[in-house]
Amino acid sequence: MGMKATEALEISFEDLPNYLRANHAVYMDVAGKTYYLTDCNDGYWRVQNTDELNEKGHYVDCSELVYLATEFIDLPFADGKSIADLFGDATFYPSVKAE
Repeated sequence: MGMKATEALEISFEDLPNYLRANHAVYMDVAGKTYYLTDCNDGYWRVQNTDELNEKGHYVDCSELVYLATEFIDLPFADGKSIADLFGDATFYPSVKAE
């Protein structure tokens, strides 16, 4: 789990899947919440809620796991809305390694 960068990422909707594949994670701020969009060990994708931590101190999943980044973009997770639905109102931030 990376840390949220301070500077917003300038990214188009079309470039988001490629960015995710190359960088493995990104933070998304939307409607007063912050989500962590990330892959897992086997290349599966998930959305995590940064407001909740599990017993290991990791963010809690708030979406199903899916294999394709393109499928992930359309996966409902926030009151039935997907990343695609929320993209226009969202601000994205790189996930960076802790120093």
